[in-house]
Amino acid sequence: MEYRDFANTGLRVSELVFGGGAVGGLLINADDDVRRAAIRNALDAGINWIDTAASYGNGRSEEALGWLLNEIDDDPYVSTKFSVDTTDLGDIGGQIEASLTASLGRLKRDSVTLFQLHNRIGATTDGRTLSVLDILREGGVLDALESLRDQGLTKHFGITAMGETHCVIEVIESGRIASAQVYFNLLNPSAGRAMPASWPVYDFNGILDACERIDVAAMNIRVFSAGVIATDVRTGRERPLTPGDTVESEAEKAQRVFDVVGNEYGTRAQTAIRFALAESRLSCVIIGLAELAHLEEAVAGQALGPLPQDALERIARVYDQGTA
Repeated sequence: MEYRDFANTGLRVSELVFGGGAVGGLLINADDDVRRAAIRNALDAGINWIDTAASYGNGRSEEALGWLLNEIDDDPYVSTKFSVDTTDLGDIGGQIEASLTASLGRLKRDSVTLFQLHNRIGATTDGRTLSVLDILREGGVLDALESLRDQGLTKHFGITAMGETHCVIEVIESGRIASAQVYFNLLNPSAGRAMPASWPVYDFNGILDACERIDVAAMNIRVFSAGVIATDVRTGRERPLTPGDTVESEAEKAQRVFDVVGNEYGTRAQTAIRFALAESRLSCVIIGLAELAHLEEAVAGQALGPLPQDALERIARVYDQGTA
């Protein structure tokens, strides 16, 4: 396992992070022996970070980690997330503290390494979207997170970099956060490069530049695009996060890419991981897992290293040729 700097925090994080999300679902849906083996195998492979959220399985992912990590001597970094109820912004700090207190109870921990906002970010607060103003203002989200850090309940805090791109960048450029979970994959690497109009994607352009400029750690999310990149087998849990995308549109784009690169660089999942690892501005790649074999495959892919430049150039030509 290779390790990368987590921006300026002093942390060194494994290139692969164990994801406890609902799409892969292993921590939520698997039996106890499989979950126990998955954590043990991940740690033995050198993975030193586990990422979860209060919303994953309505707390079941955190609960599973609570007893799983209590059984072992290892002490990996743990990150979790919270969502702000945008219909009740009278006491944002109280909301966030209550969420962290509940998460720590489920995790059976006194603190977490990283606590991250899970809401989308936009110009106005509406539905699941939280405005930049409500994040940055006095009494807003970041004030609350600074207080929790000062209390020792979390070492660092950050955001999920979803929503309106210019608003996400504004929060990053505030200089007040340690991390951003960044959407980046074979089908949509726009967070790190300009994409041609012939390859339609939701545009995250500028986010990785901002992370690098401000020294914010970028954690790669959706490297498999909810499994669409990794396999043609469907679980029914596939949910595209980006506006305008469907499972069908993403599957069509994945087919275009793998028609060109095939299995020359490993399995589809391994190629996706190696593509992300080739982006040096990412601190780590969070992998979602449905079964133990997926972890073995991911670790083997990481061991192969980042995709070589000629592979990246071939994939870029696919983008230029478009999807029509």
